[in-house]
Amino acid sequence: MGTILKPLYIAVSWVIVTIHDLLSPLFGADSGVSWSLAIIGLVIIIRVILIPLFVKQIKSQRALTALQPHMKEIQKKYKDDRQKQSEEMMKLYKEHKTNPLASCFPILAQAPIFFSLFTVLNGIGKNPPVRHGVLSQSDVVSAAQAKFFGAPISDTFLGTNITTVKIVTVCLIAFMSLTTFTTQRQLMLKGMPKMDSSNNMMLQQQKIMLYAFPVIFAISGVNFPIGVLIYWSTTNLWTWAQQFYVIKRNPTPGSPAYEELAKKRAHKSGELPATSDTDVALSEEEIKGQRNQPKKKKKKK
Repeated sequence: MGTILKPLYIAVSWVIVTIHDLLSPLFGADSGVSWSLAIIGLVIIIRVILIPLFVKQIKSQRALTALQPHMKEIQKKYKDDRQKQSEEMMKLYKEHKTNPLASCFPILAQAPIFFSLFTVLNGIGKNPPVRHGVLSQSDVVSAAQAKFFGAPISDTFLGTNITTVKIVTVCLIAFMSLTTFTTQRQLMLKGMPKMDSSNNMMLQQQKIMLYAFPVIFAISGVNFPIGVLIYWSTTNLWTWAQQFYVIKRNPTPGSPAYEELAKKRAHKSGELPATSDTDVALSEEEIKGQRNQPKKKKKKK
């Protein structure tokens, strides 16, 4: 496994060292700020590279949404024959050139990078520190001493008795779980078309992800070095912001966000009827061209 991932060890460590060297004159070579920002920089570079995969994920999700009526027909028609149902589903996906697993592509693509970063940081945390990739001995010693809010970035929750490390780790794990939950909930509430929840495979999958991923992060996070938790917290925040932008600017047709955006555009163009009493009054005045000026009462002589 180490031989297969060796190119990734080199790539990950090279990016971290390069960004660290650029930041060292500003914050210091042994500063936790330099090493933490280097890890955050790695996230940004990876997520920019993965934007085409994210676009493919969005297209696949929308294609699956459009196929929901056909999928329900197949489920109803072959409800007693699971094998035939699966064959017909695969045929439907192939005809429309979509993949139900496309939503997992960005996560799967990051998995080897995540494992490589874990190996690099885990090596830094060993005593004595172990080098991976292009890290020099001075680099691993410097990184091992670097701290994030007073906690060494190479330490784990289970691998230390230091209270500061445990507090920082718990905070990062909580942030990871929270951003994962809110990202998924945001998608389900605003980014997905309204659909019947009964026997809906896509909706059921989204519900599983809503609750499963935060729990997975919470359980597995205690084994991760703080540097890895910084990486995963940053990528979760990126995912949330990226999805928020897409839902706001280019929502899925039929979703609550799409209807909201359509109403806003219609209102701006003047096509949407006024809803409040004030809007009605203003609309009537716009039709007449101007407001009716109050007439002066004649004074009695």
